[in-house]
Amino acid sequence: MTEIEAAIERLPADAQHQLAAWLELKLWPETPAMLAAIDEAERSLADEGGVPAEDVRKNLRQWITA
Repeated sequence: MTEIEAAIERLPADAQHQLAAWLELKLWPETPAMLAAIDEAERSLADEGGVPAEDVRKNLRQWITA
């Protein structure tokens, strides 16, 4: 694992980003349910607005541990 990490660190930034995107798709492939949830979130944001960034910063720790 250490060798892999070292090899990744030697890659140019754009190659690291490409590798990260590839790995993300391998670990969490897009599913119809996920895409539908994203579409619904976009509709909800457009219709109802969002949460101000300051509120997110203030409440994030509570939200992720609830």
